[in-house]
Amino acid sequence: MLQLSLGNLALPEQFTLPYGVYKVAREAGNPAALRQNLLGLSFPGETPPPRGFAGYLAIGGASPGPYNTIELPADFSYLRSGDVVRIDPRAKRIRVIYRAEAPSNSLLLTERCNHYCVMCSQPPKAEDDTQVARDILNAVPLFSKGTRELILSGGEPTLTGELFFDILGQIRGHLPNTAVHVLSNGRSSADRQLAERIGDLKMPDLMIGIPLYSDVPDRHNFIVQSANAFDETIRGILNLKAAGVRVEIRVVLHRYSIPTLRSLARFVATNLTFVDHIAFMGLEAMGFARSNWDDLWVDPRSYQADLGDACRSVARKGIRTSVYNLPLCWLSPEVFPYYVTSISDWKNEYLDACSRCAAASQCGGFFSSNVQKQVTEESLAPFTLESFRRWSQNRRSTNLAQ
Repeated sequence: MLQLSLGNLALPEQFTLPYGVYKVAREAGNPAALRQNLLGLSFPGETPPPRGFAGYLAIGGASPGPYNTIELPADFSYLRSGDVVRIDPRAKRIRVIYRAEAPSNSLLLTERCNHYCVMCSQPPKAEDDTQVARDILNAVPLFSKGTRELILSGGEPTLTGELFFDILGQIRGHLPNTAVHVLSNGRSSADRQLAERIGDLKMPDLMIGIPLYSDVPDRHNFIVQSANAFDETIRGILNLKAAGVRVEIRVVLHRYSIPTLRSLARFVATNLTFVDHIAFMGLEAMGFARSNWDDLWVDPRSYQADLGDACRSVARKGIRTSVYNLPLCWLSPEVFPYYVTSISDWKNEYLDACSRCAAASQCGGFFSSNVQKQVTEESLAPFTLESFRRWSQNRRSTNLAQ
């Protein structure tokens, strides 16, 4: 698990770097005209970057720069040229918001939300945090042109209003080849005009990921703790698809969604066959899920028959189907074909037993937060070479919808 933020920074007395987003650079050969907007990065044993940078990041005891130096622990040794950080001198805090070498970067636009999901990993806050979205708007032009994927998350990203569309427009202009995945609850798109505005952007690789937790409206509404959410979510899905926007359905697996998992899959396979992807997702022990863990947690090995049936139901209709956020050794063979290594590298973890598993390189491991909750060495069943071969063959020969 990577540390992405740090507070209580020991800033120099004459620190003059203003609040903002900054790109990190290591190369001493950056022209002076460019250096003034960059942060020089140095590691132990290296000569500090030359004068002319806006400021300096000294990692793990590296020699400080001539001014505006932020000293960071070795936990930040993963930083590389092209990464982007947000610095708040008043709060004495730094946060890494973009890593150039990461296959995917998640950008939080807001912590406000019109849902209050019982398992939310990012509990909503009511205060105005518009500056967060403004920071992302300013940061996008600093991102590498080779960025593979950006995830816009929240809260509910569309609650940022015009800034949401400004950010999408910024990405379209600066990063035309980057895949964009917006994690929305879909309710804002019940407004047809909003859905059409998203479609009118004509982004070449945009997907809206929308949670749908049950085909029973009252159950879905209970899980998201919001009245009328089911109806508005369905209208949002319909409006987005009518506007030419690709839609993904996301189903988090826990005590309240599993009882209707099979019927939800049949509902999607019957009524929403036009969606582009469906993802069944393991529970992450963060936020409300952590505080409600004893009420929500169900051992994944106990619902494999339901999960396998759900996957087959939607995959047979040609809907791309995936299973996220669970270790391979907890899945039944019928679920293997849909498995995707999905946990972000900055928040996943493996146990010692995983090193003895032949499938370790193909497995996403666990959320670091989950390891503290329910993962034990005894709960794992490392793959032998033979069982891994069977898994590989099953994955190649099944799931034609993929």
